[in-house]
Amino acid sequence: MNILTRRSVVLLAILVLFNVRTASASAQDATSEPGLNEWHQWRGPRGTGEAPLAIPPLTWSETGNIVWKTPLPGLGHSTPIVVGDQVFVTTAEPFGDEFEPRYSQAEGAHDNAPVKQPYRFQVIALQRNDGNVLWQKTVLEAVPFDGRGHFTASLASASPVTDGQFVYASFGSYGLYCLDFDGNIVWQKTLGQMQVKHGHGEGASPAIFGNTLIVNWDHEGASFIVALDSATGEEQWRAARDELTSWSSPIVYQHNGIAQVIVAGTNRIRGYDLKTGAIIWECGGLSSNIVSTPVAGNGMVFAGSSYEIRSLFAIRLDGASGDITDTKNVAWKVHERTPYVPSPLLYHGSLYFLKHYQGILTRLEAETGDEQIGPFRLNGLREIYASPVAANGRIYFSDRDGVTIVFSHADDPEKDVPRIISVNKIDDRISASLALAGNQLFIRGEKALYCIADNEGE
Repeated sequence: MNILTRRSVVLLAILVLFNVRTASASAQDATSEPGLNEWHQWRGPRGTGEAPLAIPPLTWSETGNIVWKTPLPGLGHSTPIVVGDQVFVTTAEPFGDEFEPRYSQAEGAHDNAPVKQPYRFQVIALQRNDGNVLWQKTVLEAVPFDGRGHFTASLASASPVTDGQFVYASFGSYGLYCLDFDGNIVWQKTLGQMQVKHGHGEGASPAIFGNTLIVNWDHEGASFIVALDSATGEEQWRAARDELTSWSSPIVYQHNGIAQVIVAGTNRIRGYDLKTGAIIWECGGLSSNIVSTPVAGNGMVFAGSSYEIRSLFAIRLDGASGDITDTKNVAWKVHERTPYVPSPLLYHGSLYFLKHYQGILTRLEAETGDEQIGPFRLNGLREIYASPVAANGRIYFSDRDGVTIVFSHADDPEKDVPRIISVNKIDDRISASLALAGNQLFIRGEKALYCIADNEGE
């Protein structure tokens, strides 16, 4: 069998797995659920932050357990995705002659970085085993129209997704692109220009389920959510949203045989029918400036915010219809230590979340909202943008100083108190969430992409 034929068979097998996947699946025997060895979107195979079959390393440094480290051009905060023998990332790279700095003209703009050059918006594919760049595709060259965003942001903050056959990369106002695994553009689409609050930049990642690609477009203009045919880019449906700017990504969760697109917003978190775009249910109670993305499992959805309002609540989907605010479908609420930038993690029946974007960790029973133990102070972490991920009984938290703390889960916290297992440091800044696949951990820094694996065994 030649290389092309072999690759076609692998891609077909992966495609079949992704098309039968139920995104953010409810708890089940991990060995019987397909696609769990991949990290095809920024929150992992179930959309919850968990890699059920991965056994990532416990310790690393610039001198230990780094399999490869590949410099990346430009700047991006998108999480790498891992499928088969390839890793994909996006970036935005300035080039050409500099001009007078151009700042955002948005109302209330502050703490923003100017644009001084045109940018190349790129998708990059790397070989998983050695980090060699397979291809680097520039999908657009343009001068950003509204500055670079918040000084901590990037023009490539939305994470790509894959269905195992194509890679879908969103650069928001600068286009949505479908590429094959050889770096060829299959289709591209422009959805307009976002008018982002305070000019702080864009960042919501697309979601994919079967042959449907979903993009959320919440901004200061006419907000909407749109579903596209992943093969062609043709619109399947579009729904207007009564929302202002958010940076929260949509998730897809299948409940009682119906796939729902779930999106958090300032006014409501809503569940849409994936096939039609009709609203199934909606619930108020979050704040403005929504950044964290909900998670879902076991028939429940968990969403939180922490801007001018601290709020996190659980929604029970059985019987959820219409406006369920303050109904029995809201299973529980908390108003302390709620998340702002990092999204919650759903792992082994526990819901983990960080206070605002600080190193104070809360763990609740997902079913009841009870706090059996904690909270925990993650000494050594400061400003945290990356969302936590989990595998093999461990939780991984990374901050913008390049520090990652590994924390034990402990299914029975009364007998085995959760604790910090290790503190690891690289010489880079980490804003992107980590990706876990097999025995590897992928860290996207601001300067390089790291592949980390345990070289010594445990």
